[in-house]
Amino acid sequence: MSEFRRRGDRYVVALAPDEVRVLRKVASEVVGLLTDGFDHSDPVVGRLFPEAYPDDAPGAAEFRRYTEGDLKTGKIDQAGAVLAALPEASGEVALDAEAAEAWLRALNDARLAMGVRLEIKDGTDLGAELDVAVAADPSSSRVFQLSVYAYLGYLQESLLNAMID
Repeated sequence: MSEFRRRGDRYVVALAPDEVRVLRKVASEVVGLLTDGFDHSDPVVGRLFPEAYPDDAPGAAEFRRYTEGDLKTGKIDQAGAVLAALPEASGEVALDAEAAEAWLRALNDARLAMGVRLEIKDGTDLGAELDVAVAADPSSSRVFQLSVYAYLGYLQESLLNAMID
């Protein structure tokens, strides 16, 4: 797996073709979720846009009315920053500080969305979940999705570590 490194004022990673495909698909799915597929009854949307006032429905609706558009645009722009920086098939990505922060937020949004779909909770042992899924069916979509979830976490952590070094 590729890992971000600091090079001067840039954060650089060399991505293999499979990594580019996964990142392109994940970022595109986030954009789709926030545009065509935006539905407040979807638990993923609820996780990405939690209620500001869970015990005050009118207050929460009013807050959402004033903030949701900007928040949604920001999340779409962050996923777009990932898409814009990706090479065609494989190669190096070099991010400045602003793009690196956008990538961190986009990777976090993608992981939150996947975590909801995969029913990952606080304290979930991802390794154990993956072991169970592999034992049940090594070629299942769950094995692939858990692997992507783990990869996104790894990439996010490597970018964060490069930024704080």
